[in-house]
Amino acid sequence: MAAAVQVDDVAKRFRLYKEKYTSLKERVIHLGKVPYEEFWALRDIDLTIEQGETVGLLGHNGSGKSTLLKCIAGILQPTSGRIEVVGRLAALLELGAGFHPELTGRENVFLNASILGMPKKEIAKRFDEIVAFAELEKFIDNQVKHYSSGMYVRLGFAVAVNMDPDVLLVDEVLAVGDENFQRKCLDRVKRFQREGRTIVFVTHSADLIRQVCDRAAVLDHGVLVALGTPGEAVRAYREHLLQTDRAHEVEQLAPALDEDTAETDASVEVDDGLSAQERKRNFKLRITDVRMEHPGAGERPYLLPGEPLAIRVAYDATERLEDIVFGIAIHDIEGRLVFGSNTDFLGVPVGDVDGRGVVTFETDATPLLDGTYLVTIGVHSQDEGTVYDWQEQRHQFEVMNPGRGVGQVHLGLNVSVTRERGEDAELLR
Repeated sequence: MAAAVQVDDVAKRFRLYKEKYTSLKERVIHLGKVPYEEFWALRDIDLTIEQGETVGLLGHNGSGKSTLLKCIAGILQPTSGRIEVVGRLAALLELGAGFHPELTGRENVFLNASILGMPKKEIAKRFDEIVAFAELEKFIDNQVKHYSSGMYVRLGFAVAVNMDPDVLLVDEVLAVGDENFQRKCLDRVKRFQREGRTIVFVTHSADLIRQVCDRAAVLDHGVLVALGTPGEAVRAYREHLLQTDRAHEVEQLAPALDEDTAETDASVEVDDGLSAQERKRNFKLRITDVRMEHPGAGERPYLLPGEPLAIRVAYDATERLEDIVFGIAIHDIEGRLVFGSNTDFLGVPVGDVDGRGVVTFETDATPLLDGTYLVTIGVHSQDEGTVYDWQEQRHQFEVMNPGRGVGQVHLGLNVSVTRERGEDAELLR
């Protein structure tokens, strides 16, 4: 299949000026040279998008997604490399881009569609359909400076999708507007897909990537770090976000006091990053190791929805202890509790412990869709008065969903269809 968009070794550089010389004297003194710092928004991007393919661009804020989309649209010229687009292109990159605030909605439809390359006769032919899609019949002859942000984006999207483009570029617009308008946008996108058009869009919504895209690309600080199926790309995106958060935490937890100050003033409290549970550990029993085991362990860093998972907790008790309870809690990447339990709740007596041992928490089928999940392991006495060891969200496992189901829970659905033909009913499985 032929390529609709070909991006070869593309890089984009911007100049960040820290000073600005406004007077003639300053410009003469500095010979017209203004000091600047180079900022590379994109580096060595290679990407081929086939005709009829829908590709999403994922990445944190400032990763270069919108810059790449603007380069594909021709709004920005890459510093180096080559971009080739085959067919008619329509782009909706910014809220109200191409609109003049003093003109009416009607006048802006003709202006914006003309900028996108549509002849005036064609605009007039499609005008009623554009206005109906935007749901702006009552306001189309008002100046757009009086429009709300939702009205702006509805009108801009309506113009773009009625261009009948071969390649449609969309930047974050699918996340704007009310639910009804978002459904309408998705319906139009899916119609484009059925018609074999090429779509490239920027989003932060992992569910939207899974629901709409054939493939997704992940950008990080201007570099293409992953390209693959929606499930693989979403996993890589979340992994990079987690690594960024960890690096930030390490930076924040760097010692604020030098060794001399810490030794001479014992009353100063130092934030060691530990939870309250972790600080009051008894240490007569220590958690020595936590391992996640699943069928793909060793071959891939993630498990699939519905696969079994075993969390093995190794411990070492320095003396004989009674009435021990091992607990587990699982949180999603945003800190929401997904599941929590312990050996007491489950009716599993641990008994007395002395020396080394292993406690295993197992599930036959992991009921989760894709994401990174953080695991807390704790050990305390039966009455919870003594905490022996507590590791707050220290461990993690990843789930990668290869299907198109969205959400957080894997239900493992079976579907049957019944057709009635006269008095007989046929059950199809």
